[in-house]
Amino acid sequence: MAEKLLKTFNVRHLQVLDDTGKADSRLMPRLSARQLVELYGLMVLCRRFDEKALSLQRQGRLGTYASVLGQEASQIGAAYALGKADWVFPTYRDASILIVRKQPMVRVLQYFGGDERGSIPAEGVNNFPISIPVGTQGLHAVGAGMAATVQKKKFAALACFGDGATSEGDMNEAFNFAGVFKAPVIFLCQNNQYAISVPVKRQTAAETIAQKAIAFGFEGIQVDGNDVLAVYSATAAALKKAYAGKGPTLIECLTYRIQNHTTSDDASKYRSAAEVELWKKKDPVARMRKFLERKKLWDNRKEAELAAKVERQVSEAVSEYEAVPKPEVDDIFKYQYEELPGFLRRQMDDYKNLVEGK
Repeated sequence: MAEKLLKTFNVRHLQVLDDTGKADSRLMPRLSARQLVELYGLMVLCRRFDEKALSLQRQGRLGTYASVLGQEASQIGAAYALGKADWVFPTYRDASILIVRKQPMVRVLQYFGGDERGSIPAEGVNNFPISIPVGTQGLHAVGAGMAATVQKKKFAALACFGDGATSEGDMNEAFNFAGVFKAPVIFLCQNNQYAISVPVKRQTAAETIAQKAIAFGFEGIQVDGNDVLAVYSATAAALKKAYAGKGPTLIECLTYRIQNHTTSDDASKYRSAAEVELWKKKDPVARMRKFLERKKLWDNRKEAELAAKVERQVSEAVSEYEAVPKPEVDDIFKYQYEELPGFLRRQMDDYKNLVEGK
């Protein structure tokens, strides 16, 4: 039997900033000083929002919340690279992506407060509602990408998910469709090392998640997910390829979930404090600040001004959230279809009669 030599594949790892904030000048993205400062400002804003949301939940003023702490670079670097026409398909741990994508913070709080109106994007903003099922949003993103191709429109879809989602059938189906149809999709995997309590080494025997793209016929790249410039660069390159009709890209962001899976989880039951402390030293926000200080773009005075500014922004969002009139009971039915089907209308009427005691 004749043997056929198969093509060999490699997965590239990208890092621009090391843990001390020192940059590899050869890999620096083309961002102005203003943009670099803006990126850092968004990271600080999103971290303060995350801290406040966690505090609100603990006080009973917000529902179950999934903290973004430690993953800011993975989310903000990707979102910052997107164009206005691009679409985002987020999960429950993507508050930073939504905020960068102009989703009002008050609506993000509404969502986690159990208000369906929190999923409504701002006018002209292409954000899909948050996906709670793990992996289903990948198929939605591919559908949007395929629609862009059919309609000859220039936009890409960003599918956001964690390492655990790559073990789901839905996500692998999404990879397959995207590869076959060369859909303009960016698969952003935030590999935060755990799918709730299951470590990544228990989910897959693959050395990297990025290499899973190879089986579906497209490129996978692994980046330092705590390096906002590396994530931005990888996303910008993937967008360029998507716009040119050259198909999807899988970006694996190596990062870490500092907080519990959600506010209903206790991560101390399945990981050590020493492990968490090790990853805290790779803090993406601190790393970006050190980089700006090296470039003489940042100092303590600017940091104090920024801290005061984001505190005002977050506090105003919280005040607005707590002043929003309570939703109507039938809101849980309203946001699934453009036109409410008969079976849902009947369910809505039955529910309203029950609540009203009829």
